[in-house]
Amino acid sequence: MTVKLGELKQAGARYQEKRRGRRMNSRVPVRLEWDSTGSGRVSVETVTRVVNPYGCMMVLRHSLELNHRVALTNLSTQSSNAAVVVWKGNPQPDGWEYGVELVAPEMDFWDIEL
Repeated sequence: MTVKLGELKQAGARYQEKRRGRRMNSRVPVRLEWDSTGSGRVSVETVTRVVNPYGCMMVLRHSLELNHRVALTNLSTQSSNAAVVVWKGNPQPDGWEYGVELVAPEMDFWDIEL
């Protein structure tokens, strides 16, 4: 099978359009909070692995479902924002990978130039 260079560029452009912002590897301390049936309010602290203006990727020991709503607090700045679990990745030795999208992101939420 042969692939023309132009086709590769088009495929790459389509992939790039799916991302809404530049991603950066960054360990930002965060707290996630959510309501759990039976155990009340759950609060967990962790660090991000990747951030962008619209959310982050992190690893948690807890199991969350897609579309689960959480409160996300940047512990460096004490800024909080409502967020939604939009991706659940592979299990890691220290927990599950999660992609979390901020509901109404402030562009300086991470206090990092992205």
